This record gives sequence, structure tokens and C-alpha cells, in this order.
Amino acid sequence: MAPDASLITLARCPGLTAEQLSAALELAGEPDRVLRLTEAQLSACGWKEAAIQAALAPDHGEVDDDRRWFDTSGARLVACVDAGYPPLLREAGHAPAFLYVRGDVALLASAQLAIVGSRSPTAGGRSDAREFARYLAAGGLTITSGLALGIDGAAHRGALDAGGRTIAVCGAGLGIVYPREHEPLAAEIAATGALVSEFAPRVPPLARNFPQRNRVISGLSLGVLVVEAARRSGSLITARQALEQGRELFAIPGSIHNPLARGCHDLIRNGAKLVESAPDILEELKIPFTRQSLTPHDTPPAAVARLDKDYEILLDALAFDPTGVDALVERTGLPADSVASMLLILELEGRIAPHPGGRYSRIHEHP
Repeated sequence: MAPDASLITLARCPGLTAEQLSAALELAGEPDRVLRLTEAQLSACGWKEAAIQAALAPDHGEVDDDRRWFDTSGARLVACVDAGYPPLLREAGHAPAFLYVRGDVALLASAQLAIVGSRSPTAGGRSDAREFARYLAAGGLTITSGLALGIDGAAHRGALDAGGRTIAVCGAGLGIVYPREHEPLAAEIAATGALVSEFAPRVPPLARNFPQRNRVISGLSLGVLVVEAARRSGSLITARQALEQGRELFAIPGSIHNPLARGCHDLIRNGAKLVESAPDILEELKIPFTRQSLTPHDTPPAAVARLDKDYEILLDALAFDPTGVDALVERTGLPADSVASMLLILELEGRIAPHPGGRYSRIHEHP
């Protein structure tokens, strides 16, 4: 069932914060009466010009379109004064006045960890995001991220693989799936977790939306884990907002040769907690998880096939940084054609990952 037209109108006021809406409701009493306040009264409540104009001169056609979208999508509109509004986010500065939600609204109040990082991660970074998310979701944490390509998508997928819960906070309206490649993933998340946005259903994924989205990601969460990030990464905006909101900040270190590790290293230098395994995060958050799935070796692991001596030498020479064949030939003393064929075998066995430019790296092992 679609919300009342007055609520939809208020939700369409750009940039409206929880504090501003609460101040107007305190003055007017009811949502429909907020729309009857004067420009001066709304301004006194802290409303910006764009929000005031959207309230005083709404586009009734767009409001009607939104009502039809609610009827067909099954989405809900959650106001900051509603019981279902996530309490952690409400306490954060500049929280949005409304959230559009497809999926389980109650999940917004669950214990969450945000996992964010590069849209173009290394194979190791993608694996780290997925495995950390899988482990933590199996333990009961809800994994929250931004539905972007790369680390975000890997984190959502890891939580789903564990049969756990995940929330995607979107930088566009929920009537648009962005990026399009994640339409199947978004459908899975809506069915078992929640898709969330502060933007009206058909608002496109404009660049200015994403810093706003990032503050919701961190605001919903107990902490933020940055997996891989360059020094000029949107993930660092999320990290900065997490610190401003008083959230825990975690970062995974990487190779000094990996440009996608430099943002994480900067965060660690400035106080982020260095983590090497998922249990580090559980310990730091001091949340008592008791589910058996937190024990990684409930069943004996399959025996790992023993490599012959040349393969062991090659694997030892291959670091977790992407390395080219020429460098491996120099390090090992093995013939180039042998190294090339051995790399193919190791890749097929899932021991190494390929990278652009004919380079390879070892795959990280996880608890």
C-alpha cells in the first residue's frame, strides 16, 4: 500500500534531514500540516531552499508516479519519526529524513558491519571481501555495502553465500538498479535482505548522490571495513564519515607495491584498526557471537594435494603481489616455457590468480 501523498511529497524534498523534518513536525504536528507552513517557518527549521520549494510547489504528477511505484514494488517509506527507522542512523549527524526500503525493514536495526572498497579490486581483494563477509554473516552480523562493482558486490555475495543477511544502500532511486550488471544480485538482496535509498524511486545515479549514500552506509553500521582503496577513493569518504559518526574503522593492509593498498595504509597510519582475519573484527566489536558456524573447521578440511619440488619453488617465488613471468624465471631459475605451463596448472587448481599484463599472484588463504 502506497504511503499518504503528504509523506511522498516530503520524501521528495531534496537533502531533507531527520533533524529538519523533526523540527517542522514539532511545529506543525502532522505531515500534511508541514506542507502548509510558510517559507519563513520552514527556513527557521533549517530547511534549505531546494527542499522548501519542493514542499511548497510539489510536482503532483511525480507524486502520483511514486504512489503507483509503491503499489507495484512492495517498497516501504520509513520516516525518521517511525519506529522502524534505524536507531544508529537516527543518532548520526545529517541522517536522511526518509528511507525507501525494498525488503526486510526490521533488518535496518540489526547489528551491521559495512564492507567497502575499490570498484576495480585485485583478485585477492575481491576474495578477501567475499570471505570476510561470508564468515561475519555466518556469525550473525548483517553485511552492509553499496551495491557497486568490485568490493561491494563481493561483500554482498559473501553474505548471501553464507545464508546470511545483507543490506545494499543505493546511490540511485530504488526504481533503478545501478549498476545494471547487479540486477540479479539486487533481486537476491531484496528477497532475503534489504535495498535502501534516500532518493525518490526514479532519481538517476548522479555523482553527487554517492557521498550521501556513503554516510548512510556508515551510519547504519557499528563499524566499517575497508578492503582495498586507492588514496583518492570514494571508500575513504565512507571511512571519514564513519569516524565523524563515532563508528569503528578497520582496514586490511596490503603490499607496498599495490596502489589499491595505499588508502588502507593511510587509514591505518591515522588510527584505523589493522585486521588480518575476520575474528579480529568480532573481537574488537565485542559482540558475543555463539553460532557454530563461527568455528571454521567443524569438519576436517580436504587434504591439499602435495606439489612437486618445482611447483613449490614457483609458488614460493610468487608473492601476493601481481608478478610477471620474466621475474619468476629470474627468481626460480626454471625455464620460461615450464614456468608458463606450471602457472596455468596452478591457476586451474585455484592456487593463484591471473592479472592483466600476463602477471599472477598467490591467492590468500582465509580462516
